[in-house]
Amino acid sequence: MKAQLLTIGDELLIGQTTNTNAAWLGRRLSALGIRVGRTVTVSDDRTPIQQELERAYADASLVICTGGLGPTHDDITRDVVGKYFDAPLVTDDDLLARVRYYYTRRGRDMPDAAPRLAQMPEGFVALENPVGAAVGLWHAADDGRLIALLPGIPEEMKAIFDASVEPRLEAQSGVGEVHHRTLVTAGIAETQLQERLGDLSDALGTDVHLAYLPSTSGVRLRLSADATETDAHARLDEVEAVLRERAGRYIIGTGDVTLEEALGNLLRTQGATIAAAESATGGLIGHRLTGVSGSSDYFLGSIVAYANLAKQEVLGVTDEALREHGAVSEAVAEQMAAGTREALGATVGISTTGIAGPTGGTEEKPVGTVWVGYADASGARARRFQFVEDRALNKELFASAALERARRGLL
Repeated sequence: MKAQLLTIGDELLIGQTTNTNAAWLGRRLSALGIRVGRTVTVSDDRTPIQQELERAYADASLVICTGGLGPTHDDITRDVVGKYFDAPLVTDDDLLARVRYYYTRRGRDMPDAAPRLAQMPEGFVALENPVGAAVGLWHAADDGRLIALLPGIPEEMKAIFDASVEPRLEAQSGVGEVHHRTLVTAGIAETQLQERLGDLSDALGTDVHLAYLPSTSGVRLRLSADATETDAHARLDEVEAVLRERAGRYIIGTGDVTLEEALGNLLRTQGATIAAAESATGGLIGHRLTGVSGSSDYFLGSIVAYANLAKQEVLGVTDEALREHGAVSEAVAEQMAAGTREALGATVGISTTGIAGPTGGTEEKPVGTVWVGYADASGARARRFQFVEDRALNKELFASAALERARRGLL
C-alpha cells in the first residue's frame, strides 16, 4: 500500500510550528509496511488543499491529513474533503452531545463555533479523540481508497492514530508488504561507515534496500525487505549479520535505541557509575543521561564548570595547565574528567571543553574544536574532535562524542 501525507496549516509554512506530525506518521506507517510516497504541507486555503487531494489520490490509495479540524473559521479541512467526495456536511447528534460534555466537564461554556466539531462529511466515520475536542474522521471509498483526517495537535493526532487508525490499516490488504529493521551506530561518520561496509550489492540483492540516516548522535542503517513476512525476516537476518561483521563495535543497538540508552545499559550491566564535567556542553550530557528512565542507577551527577575558576576550584584543574595549554586542551580535559570522577566517586568520568561558537575560535583552535576527556581507575586521557560552526549543533555533537567515548572506554 502506498500513502501520501497532507499536513495543513499556515503556522507550519511560516515556521511558527515545527511539523513533527509528518515525521511521526512516516515512522508509524513505515513500521506497518506502508510506503509513504510524498508529504506535502499546504496553507489553510481551499484551493491548494483540493489540488493536493486530487494529486494524492492519483498516486496513492491512502491519504492522511492533519490539521484544520477545529471550530474556527480557518479550520476548513472537513469542508474541502466533503466537497471532494461530494459528501455534504451533516451534524451528528452523538458528536454534538460529546462536544457539550467536553466543555461542561472542564467547567467552560461551549463556544458558539464549537458545534462545528460535530459536523462531518456524510458517509464518514468518527474516530474518538481521547485527549481533545475534535474527533478524527475516516472514510473507505468503494474503489478502495482510504482517507483519515486527524487534528493537527500532535498529542491528539497520535492518540487517534494509535486507537483508531492503525487497527483499521492493519486490517487492509497490502499492508505489511515491506518489512524494516534499523541498526544504530555511533562514533563514526556516514562516509566513513559507508567505506567500512564496502560493496553490499551481493548481500542486499534485489529484495533488500539500505538507507543511511545520519543524526548528531550517529548513523542509523535502515534495512527494508520486499517479501513475505517469513522470507523478509530471514533476509533481514542475513544482511544484518553482514553489517554487524563489518561495522563491529560501531553498532550500539537496534530499533529506536539512543546512544545514552546504550551507554546506560552497559553501565548497568557492568555495575559501573558515571559522572560528567561539562564546560562546552553546559549540562547537556547530564540532560541526555537523565532523559533515560532508571538513570539514577548509574549516573551520579554532572558538574558544569564553565569558567576557569570553577574548573580549578571544583574539579582541581591546575593553574599551570590553564596557563600553558588553555582551557580547550588535552591537559584540561583530562584533569576535568579525573576531577569529576574523584569528586563524585564514580567508576568513570567524562568531560568536554571546547569552542561551540560562533565566536571564540582561533587559527589553532577554530570554532567546533572540542577535547573530550575520559578517566577510570587506570588514569585519564583525552581526544580532540573538530566539528562545525553552529553553536547548537556543536553542543549536541560534543555531548554525543563524550557519551560515545564513555561507551568505548567501558567496552
